[in-house]
Amino acid sequence: MKRRALLATAFPAIIRTRLGAANDKPNILWILGEDMGPVLGCYGYPLAATPNLDKLAAQGVRYNRAYTTAPVCSASRSAFNVGLYQIHTGTHHHRSHRKDGFQLPAGARLITERLREAGYFTANVMHFAGASGTGKTDFNWNVVKPFDGTHWNQRQPNQPFFAQVNFQAPHKGPAFIEARGQKQLINPAKVTLPPYFPDHPVVRDEMANFLDAVNLLDVKVGLLMEALARDKVLDNTILFFMGDNGTCLIRGKQWLYDKGVHVPLFLNWPGVTKPGTVSDDLVLSLDMTATTLLAAGVPLPANFHGRPLTGSSYQAREAIFTARDRCDMTLDRIRSVRDKRYNYIRNYMPDRPYTQYNQYIETSYPTLSVMKKLHAEGKLNTAQSLFMAPRKPPVEFYDRQNDPHEVHNLAAAPAHRDRIAGYGKQLDAWLQAMDDKGAMPESREAQELG
Repeated sequence: MKRRALLATAFPAIIRTRLGAANDKPNILWILGEDMGPVLGCYGYPLAATPNLDKLAAQGVRYNRAYTTAPVCSASRSAFNVGLYQIHTGTHHHRSHRKDGFQLPAGARLITERLREAGYFTANVMHFAGASGTGKTDFNWNVVKPFDGTHWNQRQPNQPFFAQVNFQAPHKGPAFIEARGQKQLINPAKVTLPPYFPDHPVVRDEMANFLDAVNLLDVKVGLLMEALARDKVLDNTILFFMGDNGTCLIRGKQWLYDKGVHVPLFLNWPGVTKPGTVSDDLVLSLDMTATTLLAAGVPLPANFHGRPLTGSSYQAREAIFTARDRCDMTLDRIRSVRDKRYNYIRNYMPDRPYTQYNQYIETSYPTLSVMKKLHAEGKLNTAQSLFMAPRKPPVEFYDRQNDPHEVHNLAAAPAHRDRIAGYGKQLDAWLQAMDDKGAMPESREAQELG
């Protein structure tokens, strides 16, 4: 049975039982890994040893084409915790509005606020047997008490819970160090490098360390599942697993290539999703938010950008829109529209190179230093030199079917002229509908307060 028919048939009977008292509603759990693309065994990624996540994927629906709205954590999280694009709510700049009193526009609210009113206990889980979550929120506005507690067991008897478990792995930093302590480590010599990376020991080591951190995440997810089983809550808990943005490697995080916004996404809804289902539909992080509200019996707001992933009203997306704005001290504005084949990227600040200074990237990405050195020595090939260019092209256009690594820019190809114009118009219409706040320059004071 096709996925759409399956879920549309199963959903109405289930949801009718969710619209009564709070104790009739399902628990809902978001499991979030930081800075990771779909580099898991269940996605066919070589060297990934992820049995726990692979099992979780096999128990429900695995989405092959899931994307976040932004390629960096705070902007992405500010979107999927609300259900609205960050460029619409003004939360698009990374680590912004922490001290300036900024509030979300009228009608925009955290999902936890809506669920709390529906009788849910909300938790940002910190500690459970054998491991812990980070408690990360990283919202781009000042939030007072976004969650009720730090563990699902703090709720009242028979009260449903909505919980997030935020794992740092595979984010750069402590998780990379912890990952080195595992008994089984990735052999750098076996890593497959993308064509835009030079074959260098430091580059191979960084790639291997990233995969070690992915495998570490899998271990922690296994401990989480054991804790949920011990507490006997799994039978009535809807599970989501997702990455908050793409891979923390050069040309990944902070960029609108697939490596920056393509993420893993699983949905396991007892009684609704069929185990072993795989979807090739285009889906968005905000759709996890919409599905959560629907499962909790909370009507979707009139102004909402997420779409439920289940039910008779399910409608597949024809395109995915993404946005990148200031990241730390690095000013930029980039917008993209992609479908299952093509990716159209518009650089609003083409004079700013890919390598403009960013302290986090400079200190955390060893590959960048290697590439700079080899570039200065004239030892990078054409694909590897792309990131070293002194400026960005105004438009980038990639045929991902024939160029999955997005290294052949077709923006000037006569054969694609009409197609590219069409994607440009589509992006313009979307930006207008979003009332893109990124079109307004950010003040120096706002940057400093962020």
